[in-house]
Amino acid sequence: MVKPSARKAVARELIHSHNLSERSACRLVKVSRSGYRYQPRLNTDEKVRRRLKELAAQYPRYGYLMLHSLLKSEGLVVNKKRTYRLYTEEALQVRTKKRKKLQRPLLPMEVPMNINERWSMDFVADQLSTGRRFRILNVVDEYSREVVGQLVSTSISGVQVSRYLDHLAETRGLPRHIVVDNGTEFTSKAMFFWSKETKVKLSFIQPGKPTQNAFCESLNGKFRNECLNQHWFRSLEEARHEIEEWRNHYNNVRPHSSLGYQSPVDFMKKAA
Repeated sequence: MVKPSARKAVARELIHSHNLSERSACRLVKVSRSGYRYQPRLNTDEKVRRRLKELAAQYPRYGYLMLHSLLKSEGLVVNKKRTYRLYTEEALQVRTKKRKKLQRPLLPMEVPMNINERWSMDFVADQLSTGRRFRILNVVDEYSREVVGQLVSTSISGVQVSRYLDHLAETRGLPRHIVVDNGTEFTSKAMFFWSKETKVKLSFIQPGKPTQNAFCESLNGKFRNECLNQHWFRSLEEARHEIEEWRNHYNNVRPHSSLGYQSPVDFMKKAA
């Protein structure tokens, strides 16, 4: 098969050497007149390719769209498809980091033998009558079943959790372990450094295994059924008041079947 460039060369020779018209020469060699007249554009890919590699080396975490914007600002490219073609030809694709799968050891469900030996904590969410949502951090002593504290706020961060635990430590000290789930508040830097400073071990349950935090899950169910579902809170202050009233009743009056139908306070008095 004769290449188009060869056909064009023959047509050019016929025109110049045999004084044929362009129409006749093109018809003889079977090439279109527009094809004969076509002048290939200079290949500017090398300049763009070189600059693209320089930018990719300078900004190794930039994808092709970011690099295209830089090239476009320099007037080297217009169409991002061209940038993507050169980007893939040069194998400049940024490797996405694989998300690390969270691994937690299985926690043995051993019942603690003393007060303040192990706490557990978890969040419960509810909303005011206005529709505004708020959260409650429940902290329970797994031995006495006492609700050590309940932090009520519209938003609770890891810093607030650590500060609240320091507040609880002022009145009753801290346990050796606290069982928590893998929420962002408990896995935050604030809680990591708090654990290091206080020497309190944060025992994380396995992802998707809420039964490993059974003591707090049981408390959450009772709290929602006996308190949250029984009230419409008009304000956060009212919610705090009612929740504190429920906590006092839960710790001092409410009998617990797991404690021989004693309240946590009565159980602690006999255990002391």
